[in-house]
Amino acid sequence: MFKTYLILVGAIFCEVAGTMLLPVSQNFTRIIPTTLLAIFYITALFLLTFVVNKLPIAIVYATWSGLGIFTVAILGYLFFNQTLSWLSIIGLFLIVTGVILVNSF
Repeated sequence: MFKTYLILVGAIFCEVAGTMLLPVSQNFTRIIPTTLLAIFYITALFLLTFVVNKLPIAIVYATWSGLGIFTVAILGYLFFNQTLSWLSIIGLFLIVTGVILVNSF
């Protein structure tokens, strides 16, 4: 089971990396960021195929999307100087809390 969650973390990492490359690709006009973006997204989906065979798809998708949203929001704040209101921050922590609850039961 630990290996399955490790693969899920890898899928989340790849999805977040691909998403962070979206603004860098400048509407797919820069070839290297666009190529890396595609590789990261394909790898994320490939890794998810292994995870959905071991865990319920609802749990997998909730974890993947929830932690992905949280991580992209934090990295967007750090690397792209995007602002986060207090309500957004509270909402992000509620997402993480929800992911923890979904995976605990």
